[in-house]
Parts: sequence; structure tokens; C-alpha cells
Amino acid sequence: MSTEIATQPDLWRQVSEGFAQYDSAQFRALPKAGQRVAAVGCGTSWFMAMAYAALREDLGQGETDAFAGSEFPAGRSYDAVVVISRSGTTTEVLDLIRDTDLPTVAITATAGSPIFDLADQTILLDFADEQSVVQTRFATTTLALLRASLGEDLSKAAADAQTALTVDVDDLAKLEQVTYVGTRWTVGLAHEAALKQREAASAWTEAYPAMDYRHGPIAIAQPGRGVWVFGEAPAGLLDDVAATGATIVHHADLDPMASLVVAQRVAVAKSLALGLNPDQPRSLSRSVILG
Repeated sequence: MSTEIATQPDLWRQVSEGFAQYDSAQFRALPKAGQRVAAVGCGTSWFMAMAYAALREDLGQGETDAFAGSEFPAGRSYDAVVVISRSGTTTEVLDLIRDTDLPTVAITATAGSPIFDLADQTILLDFADEQSVVQTRFATTTLALLRASLGEDLSKAAADAQTALTVDVDDLAKLEQVTYVGTRWTVGLAHEAALKQREAASAWTEAYPAMDYRHGPIAIAQPGRGVWVFGEAPAGLLDDVAATGATIVHHADLDPMASLVVAQRVAVAKSLALGLNPDQPRSLSRSVILG
């Protein structure tokens, strides 16, 4: 994981510059402004779909929904369905593509995977593939590409990710428990950060929309635990968390995806401190293929 995490700044630049220059025809398959879009994935890929959907709507690009692969609604109409799958073999995702008559665009890291035969168009990011079971760089590179397709300049995000690689994570890895919160597109990042610690370090984590955090979850905040805020903090939230004695983690000067890079590094550090293997978590495999 550590080696793969460290490549993210360069990969974000690569896909952002590639999209801007249209030097890869496959990128043109992504939805255009004004289209009604669904974004779909499982696990990490679902959380990237969530981030993309909220960001696309907030940028005025068109109505966009996000779904877990198993929860795609029957009978709903979209101009395009963006399907994210690192392996290209995930059962729920492949079943969805088989069952829908809607135009599908798949993003995957694995050449020759079944998704190529099923999706109408496929974008291959094989240079972002990973050896670790736990996803880091494929997910964020996919989101970087999708952000670029919405007209965003990723140069600051990539520079911030470089900075994120130098942040001291030792104390953060010692926190007993962390709850991750975000607003709009960063809610997906909060869920993804929580998942990294659960996967890599078998740690208890939670994730919520930031405004919902005070509706119950704040009850577990206390000294020795943390609340990690992605993006802008809602008014009064940091004061309320501070009153509990919990540690506030808020990289206000970093692009939220760069804060996710820090969270990935914390997951690795916590895993290693517990004597675990962050690349091979228990009960997990690279892809969920159901019989």
C-alpha cells in the first residue's frame, strides 16, 4: 500500500493532463454536461461514485445519482451509467450491465476483464492498478479523471497530495477510534477513509454527513478518539467536537482528496503497529465474485 499510495500525485496529473489534451480517445466516452447520469460501484468504487455524483451536480453538470451495484433501481432512465470496477469482475456490477438497456461506460484497471465485453465503452486505467487487495490509487485516480471531465484543474490537488505524503501520521494512528465526516462530494471520501482503516487495520470506524454527526454519533466522541473532517466544516461543528475532548483532524488547506491520502497512510501505520498485513486483510479478496 505505501508504495502505491506514494504514486498518487503523479497519477492524478497524468489523467488530468491526458483528459485536457484529449490524447486518449477513450476519455471522450465520459458523460457530457447536461446528461442525466448514474454512477455505480461496490465498496470503494461506490464511494468514488458517490463523490462524483455530488460533485457533478454541484458543478451544474446535470442530475447525477450514485448507487451500490446491487441497488441500482429498475426502470429508471439515464443518459449514461458510469460503472467503476478495479477488477472488472465484480458480480453485482457485471449483472447490472447485463440487465440494463441503458448506455454504460466502465472504468477499470484490468485489461481483458469481463467488463470489456459487457459495457458499451470501457476506459482502462491499467497504469493505476494495484497489487494490494486494499484499493488506494486506482480509486483516487478514477476520481481525478472524473473531476477532470467536469472541468476541474487537478494541479493543486496533485500538489496537495505530494504534501500529504509528508504529513506525520504517527499520533493519528494511535487514536482509539476515528469518525470521518464530510459534506456533499466529500461524504464519499469520508466513507472511503473509514473503509481503509476497517480493511487495513481491522479498526472500528464510522462515517457520516457532517451535518448529521451531531444527531447521535457525537455521543461516542471523547479524549483518545478522533473526528476527521473532509472539506469545509459546518458552522459550529469544530467547537462542538472540541468540547468532547476528541481530537479534530481537519486539513483545511488541502484538497479533500489529499486529506484522503493522509487517511490512507494512517490506515497503513495503524495496521503495521498492530502487527497486521495491510495488503492482505482477513476475509477480503481483490474482487467479490459470487457463485
